[in-house]
Amino acid sequence: MSSANTPVILIVEDDAIVRMLIVDVLEELDFQVLEVEGSEKALEKLKNVNQHIDLMMTDVGLPVMDGRKLATLARTIRPNLPILFASGYAESLEVPADMHVIGKPFSIDQLRDKVNSILG
Repeated sequence: MSSANTPVILIVEDDAIVRMLIVDVLEELDFQVLEVEGSEKALEKLKNVNQHIDLMMTDVGLPVMDGRKLATLARTIRPNLPILFASGYAESLEVPADMHVIGKPFSIDQLRDKVNSILG
């Protein structure tokens, strides 16, 4: 599904299997998904002014540039972009008050509920 009203989620995950599972779940939930394996590719997508993005979901433990640094740069490019961190250490992860966290592993229902609550 790809319509003007379908929310677009940018997934940033370096583990190909985890990324594929997240993408499959979100597409099954009728979201439009852009997927990249790292911060550099994510920044390219974010800098593309013609690419609409409603939410960026990023792994925290990315190589080269971690998810927190990526989120900081993403907010300089798109100041109002909602950001969801995925982490196996969610309970000890400190993030800015206007950003969100989901703990890995998460269920389909947990992911759906978290994304829907962020997007309103």
